[in-house]
Order: sequence, then C-alpha cells, then structure tokens
Amino acid sequence: MYKTLIESEQLRLLIDEAQVVVVDCRFTLKDTAYGRHAYADSHIPRAVYAHLDEDLSSPVIAGKTGRHPLPDVGELTTLLGSWGVTDGVQVVAYDDAGGVFAARLWWLLRWLGHESVAVLNGGWQAWCDAGGDTTQQIYTPKPAATFHPRLQSSVVVEVDEVCGRLGDPTFCLVDSRTLERYRGEHEPIDPIAGRIPGARHASHEAVVGSDGKFLDSARLREHFEEALGDVGVSEVVFYCGSGVSAAKNLLALAHAGLGFAKLYAGSWSEWITDSTRRIEHDRECS
Repeated sequence: MYKTLIESEQLRLLIDEAQVVVVDCRFTLKDTAYGRHAYADSHIPRAVYAHLDEDLSSPVIAGKTGRHPLPDVGELTTLLGSWGVTDGVQVVAYDDAGGVFAARLWWLLRWLGHESVAVLNGGWQAWCDAGGDTTQQIYTPKPAATFHPRLQSSVVVEVDEVCGRLGDPTFCLVDSRTLERYRGEHEPIDPIAGRIPGARHASHEAVVGSDGKFLDSARLREHFEEALGDVGVSEVVFYCGSGVSAAKNLLALAHAGLGFAKLYAGSWSEWITDSTRRIEHDRECS
C-alpha cells in the first residue's frame, strides 16, 4: 500500500492490476480547459481524468466561499465509485505541476478515510522520462464500484475556528503560498493582498527539488521542523489561496513521517470575503 508518494518504476509494476485506479489531475488556473485537452492528447494507460473545478471542488458562492470549496461528499463518493475506487484499491494521482493538483485528490481521499492513495513523484514528466507507456484511449472502468466514505471531519478547520484561535500560542497556522504573497507584496490571483494574522510561512514550492520531485523524507522533516518549531502536528493548520496548494504541504508533511495536520480549506480567498476579518502584511509588522 502506498500512502504518500509512489515512483514511476513502482507504478509500472502495478499499472495492469485491477486493484489500481490512476487519476490524471493536470490543470492550470490560467486555462481551466488545459488539463482535459492534455489528457485527450496523451495520458497514462487506464487513467481517468479529474478536473479541479468540476470534480474536486464545489461551485463557488460569491462573497461567501473561497475559490475551491470542498466538494459535496455524496457527489465525490459517486464519482470515486464510477472510477472503480473502493476498499482495497490503490489510487495513484498525478499532474504536471509538481504535485499541487494531484495532492488535492490525495487529501480529499484521506479526508474520506481512504488511505491507499499516493501521488506519482515527479508526475507526468517523470513518467515519460522513465519510458512509461502513454495512450489516447479513454478508459471507463466497468462495472462501477461502491465507495464507502469514512469522513475524517477533524482534519478540516472552519473559518470560525481560525478566527477564534488567532493569538493562541498553541495554534500554529501556516501559509503555504509563495513568500511575496505571504508578505502581501504581490497578489496575482485574489483581490486583496496579505495574510491571516499570526500565520507562519512554509511555501509549498519548497518541498520539491529542481527535478520536480519531492525532497526525501529526511530533508522534508528538517524543513518542517524548522518551519513549525516545537508545535505538535495536531495543532498545525495549513492554508493557501484556496485550499489546493496547502494539500501539497500536508502530503509532504505526511511523507516526512511527521503525521497528518489539518487544512483550513477556505483559505485566503474565503478569509477576505468578510471585511471584518483582520489581515496582516509586512509593512504593518515592520
């Protein structure tokens, strides 16, 4: 069973087994149709496609939710079953963006209580570099399976809890965005720049190397121990712009052997929908 990462060579040994479901999660915010076109052009054999907006998120409610609300549990359960995911099935997710979108599916499955899920280390690029087979054939699992969710509600933090625990020294809120977004120097996506007051910083980009693969577990452990200090993982909550890239940090933390932290799924894009919520940026802290 693979619970965090899987290498291309390992996937090649499993790819023809009935108890494996491969999910292509390629996506880009700049062109939301990109991933579907990329999948149609070429993908890993027997892979199904998952669209971030349409499959792995609920519709946005203007002025209330963040940009990628968590999907409805019933709808996601039905989708997973249509892919053939059920107890005992190994799920492997991949993308071509350093794992950021694949990690969203990884986290969603862990949220639903399915532990046999891993992200392909290095993604699409690593698969192709390793000589993995590719195809244009659209795969439809038959018959569909029945997925039984075991919702892990304790791994999700709602906005009211974040508001209520600001300033609590035992509450460790970690911003997963790039440093310039954390500092409030530049905000390319959301209408307001800044961060949630008191948040620490650990960019999701720092957990992968120049080859697009995650750092080894020892280096990841060192990275997070420096970022989190002596706060227990059970008190750590990651957020980002919309609850997507923070999942990559949660995956890296788990791969480091440090445990399963929590996610503020609404993240910055939800936080700023209420003007009474305080924001912070470096020019206020200097």
